[in-house]
Amino acid sequence: MRSFSTYFRFLKGKIVRDPLPPEDIAAGWALGMFIGCAIPFGMQLIISIPLAMMMRVSKVGAVLGTFITNPITIFFIYPAQTFIVNKLLFGGSLTYARLADTDLGSWEAVRRLGSEAIASFFLGGFLLAIIFTPIVYFAVKRIVIRSREWRVRRGALKKGAV
Repeated sequence: MRSFSTYFRFLKGKIVRDPLPPEDIAAGWALGMFIGCAIPFGMQLIISIPLAMMMRVSKVGAVLGTFITNPITIFFIYPAQTFIVNKLLFGGSLTYARLADTDLGSWEAVRRLGSEAIASFFLGGFLLAIIFTPIVYFAVKRIVIRSREWRVRRGALKKGAV
């Protein structure tokens, strides 16, 4: 099993190797993050790839950015986003235990929770998307710019040493 630092280096390598300008790479990752938070699991790639192609941003970033919600994290993120928005907007008729016990990967199970739960789910997803999308954009842009500057400095040092 990979450690977190190994996984982070893998993602950083994917970010930096993309030949696009830093803004387009960051926009692709931000698009993926937005789709990953706002659109239910299973439909994200169907939406993110065509959007990335239309916007001419990083397709790799758009795909990897959607993985904020994956088969492991949806069991934490989906109940939390639904519970929080339900408490804030609808007075909290849903309990966290009820949401955690529901198979949120099944449309039928989500439908049985009712329209209040569905509205809470989508509003919670958009709230997460609004919060995380700009953070991801600026973080990825900074990573790309700094990494490319480091690569140029390293190349200049190697040429100077020869």
